[in-house]
Amino acid sequence: MKGIVAYDSVYGNTKLVAEAIAEQIRSEGHEVELIALGNGGGVAPAGDFMFVGSPTRMGRMTKKAKEFVEGLDKEHWKSRPIVAFDTVGPLSEDEEKRRKWLSRIDKSAATRMQEQARQQGLSVYQDVLHVAVTGFKGPLASDALDMAKEFTHRFISTLKWSGVSPVPR
Repeated sequence: MKGIVAYDSVYGNTKLVAEAIAEQIRSEGHEVELIALGNGGGVAPAGDFMFVGSPTRMGRMTKKAKEFVEGLDKEHWKSRPIVAFDTVGPLSEDEEKRRKWLSRIDKSAATRMQEQARQQGLSVYQDVLHVAVTGFKGPLASDALDMAKEFTHRFISTLKWSGVSPVPR
């Protein structure tokens, strides 16, 4: 199966998360294509599932991420799961405080991408991945990449492969 990981990154943190997600997809035995939206990668190739990510900028996704989601092939992605992820910060370096704050986020780049994709009739995975940045420009929280890999593993383990396209159980 093939996974797509598309992302926009301002300070490089979301790129690091996207690379960790791609690494986990590969380690689970799947093909993966990494698309940097900032480099003009505006059209998603065909895949069996997709992760799309953006930094959270004042509670929103970046313009490139928004345009990317708007431009997705509705016929193809209406039956293949799309997972939204984002980076959020600056947050506390204290792990307990950070996790508590991340669990209460209601408006962020990921939740807005998820809403946008749903409104377009696309297949959207129910959970989003929020990854903490501890400073304004970084770095990522010490547990961020492990958290992204674990989330990716959980997502892949929920897929039931039916014919060509996976569907969440």
